[in-house]
Amino acid sequence: KKSYRLVDFKRNKVDVPAVVERLEYDPNRTAFIALIKYQDGEQAYILAPQRLAAGDTVVAGNYVDVKPGNVMPLGNMPVGTIIHNIEMKIGKGGQIARSAGTYAQIVGRDQDYVILRLNSGEQRLVHGRCRGTIGAVSNPDHMNISIGKAGRTRWLGWRPHNRGVVMNPIDHPHGGGEGRTSGGRHPVTPWGKPTKGKKTRSNKSTNRFILLSRHKRKK
Repeated sequence: KKSYRLVDFKRNKVDVPAVVERLEYDPNRTAFIALIKYQDGEQAYILAPQRLAAGDTVVAGNYVDVKPGNVMPLGNMPVGTIIHNIEMKIGKGGQIARSAGTYAQIVGRDQDYVILRLNSGEQRLVHGRCRGTIGAVSNPDHMNISIGKAGRTRWLGWRPHNRGVVMNPIDHPHGGGEGRTSGGRHPVTPWGKPTKGKKTRSNKSTNRFILLSRHKRKK
């Protein structure tokens, strides 16, 4: 069991400067977190952006300096700003770009909305009153970690999963066949539902916010 660190994704304390006390490891996420202390004595954890160090001052407000760790509405940021921990709904708290090394970039404006380019290449509209944190998330070297052995994956809570192709026909649609076969049909789950490449997105109401799909870009 791990004690959960309550990370503040909302950053609701407006125009109260805070000093970074220290950076910490968090077992519940890939990024590092920073312990900050507000001028009124309150403490909180935030996602640590790159180039944030102990002793730095961060602040959330409507118009603040464009430096890592500061928070402001997307509509007030200059085009081209690198940001993370971005809200999708006003006041809900950051949801986009929270994993180690991730970020999004503001590439344009459209009336009340700003256009973001995400790490996946997707471009989408987010309301200008939604807030984001300036900078990219810390620990960009996370992607270079070699897990090295199966047991270390088990420590992370991943269990083994057998391929359908090595099972018997009673156990899986891909099973059976004399010698090694390739399944003989498009990949399916043990219950016969298509997998690998089947579209699963069902929320049509937010399609209008996606200007450029991350899947379109690959072709």
